Amino acid sequence: MAGRRTDGKKTQIVVVGGGAGGLELVTRLGSKLPRNAYDIILVDKNPTHIWKPLLHEVAAGSLDANLDEVGYRSHAFRWGYRYFDGALEAIDRDLQEIIIAPILDEDGREVIGRHRIRYDYLVLAVGSVSNDFGTPGVRAHCMSLESRIDADRFRRRLLNQCLRVSRAMVRDPATEAFARVAIVGGGATGVELAAELYSAADALGYYGLEVFDAGRLQVTLIEAGPRILPALPDKLAAAATAELEALGVRVLAGTQVVEATESAIVTKNGESIEADILVWAAGVKGADFLKDIGGLETTRNNQLVVRPTLQTSRDDRIFAIGDCAFFLPEGAEKPIPPRAQSAHQMADTVYHNVRALIDHKALKPFVYHDNGSLVSLARYTTVGSLMGNLVGGRMAIEGRLARLVYTSLYRMHLVAIHGWLKGSSLMLVGHVNQVVRPKLKLH
Repeated sequence: MAGRRTDGKKTQIVVVGGGAGGLELVTRLGSKLPRNAYDIILVDKNPTHIWKPLLHEVAAGSLDANLDEVGYRSHAFRWGYRYFDGALEAIDRDLQEIIIAPILDEDGREVIGRHRIRYDYLVLAVGSVSNDFGTPGVRAHCMSLESRIDADRFRRRLLNQCLRVSRAMVRDPATEAFARVAIVGGGATGVELAAELYSAADALGYYGLEVFDAGRLQVTLIEAGPRILPALPDKLAAAATAELEALGVRVLAGTQVVEATESAIVTKNGESIEADILVWAAGVKGADFLKDIGGLETTRNNQLVVRPTLQTSRDDRIFAIGDCAFFLPEGAEKPIPPRAQSAHQMADTVYHNVRALIDHKALKPFVYHDNGSLVSLARYTTVGSLMGNLVGGRMAIEGRLARLVYTSLYRMHLVAIHGWLKGSSLMLVGHVNQVVRPKLKLH
């Protein structure tokens, strides 16, 4: 039966995944629960956290992740939890232990062997991965933006191609060389990346590529649905399309991809879209290792099925939050969308419910409040809708107001993981860095 331990050991609460929801949860648990009675553990395969909605800026070089990322070890010391480096491999529900895969160094040598961590309560917050829907060639040839490693890799490839184009233009000013990027997926990630690339291209001339400008960038955005940004009202999706096309993006809606080759995206109508960099941003699913993990119930997309309390359907002691959780509200046709605001709200509910289990109190159901969707088109504009639950998602906003709200979402995250004092200081530092730091990260 759930509750406090009576054997003298600390009650151990393990959170796997240090994304928006997981990091906010361990921060709150570590700061609120007494350390002599509770052991809060965060497990993540990466040593640092960066807010996932910022990855497109890291990829384009507009944001230096070294300035915005959070190191788990120092953060853990400050907020009263412990951090374990590693990737979840399996769950032993009988022994109430998770199994962590071996950690290898760059040469493939084992640093830490496979090991186990016990838990009294377990929260899975491992996020999602790109869903290629079984499309041939995607895994082999397309990049994704799921982590800082992905974003850094994209930036290096982009800069290398820009350098090739710049060098070719120096040799022959009449050359037809271009940096070509094909992005599959017209959701927020694809749209924001497309716009950010043009913002970055305009700035390259200040950093040694004097002959390169946005005119040498060719970006194609491919969406299978009838329009981009399906989460936004038609008017705002049309405005975003017009803005992208004005920048130079070729927007192809209603276009199904049937194959990815080493240098092209092939569409159902037979067109081969040649590109130097292929990006897949067309949907998400749970990671493959989640499929039936520990005998828990999962969906076809490897998401963990949770009850209204966000407990997994087959184990009261195991919760799931964020993109890896499948929660279908009563009477709803669609599950909660994979957004940072969903993870933030779920973390708050799980914090309450874990404490309720410990204290033998009633658990509360999760109620999702749709605060709307916002999409940033780099420095050009921001579009979105606010307070979806209140006005049916029809409060459309654009321009500076939308940009202000978009920025405020990140500020709320900073406060949640750092507290008001440090969070406010980081906001101030961010403003200073916009003035004193280079416009682009080129290394």
